[in-house]
Amino acid sequence: MKVLSVAGYHHTGKTTTVVAIIKELKKRGYIVQSIKDIHSENYQIDVEGSNSWQHWEASNERVIARSLNGTNLIWHERLSLNQMLDHLQADYVVVEGMKTAFLPRIICAESEEQLNELVDGKVFAISGKWANEHSKYKNLPVLKSIDEVEKIVDLIEEKVFEVLPMSKPECCSACGLTCEKMVSAILSGEKKRSDCLTDRVDKIEINVGGRNIKIVPYMQNMITDTINALLDGVAGCEKGTIEIKIKR
Repeated sequence: MKVLSVAGYHHTGKTTTVVAIIKELKKRGYIVQSIKDIHSENYQIDVEGSNSWQHWEASNERVIARSLNGTNLIWHERLSLNQMLDHLQADYVVVEGMKTAFLPRIICAESEEQLNELVDGKVFAISGKWANEHSKYKNLPVLKSIDEVEKIVDLIEEKVFEVLPMSKPECCSACGLTCEKMVSAILSGEKKRSDCLTDRVDKIEINVGGRNIKIVPYMQNMITDTINALLDGVAGCEKGTIEIKIKR
């Protein structure tokens, strides 16, 4: 699954850009899903005192609310990007917002000051309000979200790659880089997506509730070393694949 972010400050053309990208990707035959990151403290999908809210208050677990026109799965917590992506299945996921996520990014801005603040190695294009009036910013493509959406999506097809594990630096860096620095290195051509070791290490496979869980290398080594040490003295466990099921 390939994931990119369209980020910037309020009222800089992010939603217009995201909608145009989604429509063009769909036109090209891709399955496209999206995430909208909302910073308003006043926004909430469930209202205190409602029936679904009372269900959550009683259980302190996820609640599904189904109406005649739709179904909502409600968490009363802020999920991480990885947790949200676990619930999506698409060729491309377009994230509106998340300026600090470890993702290839298009920046929308209305001033050069904003661009100077937000552009880093993870940015591969400029769009939004700034792009409507300008055609150049450093060495980055500057593209209008409506009139040049085909060029934007051409660039997305060229630049955006399968999402990295986005592990915490202290938990991974097996490739020698953090996931944040790896995004920049891939976009610049210094690294390839296949250089990420976490996705390619297969010493151990963990499935929780039918969902495969990515485990960073040092955790794989720790778990396998511990299990192997415990089973070394058990007859019949000298070789072969070990399968362990634990009910949580």
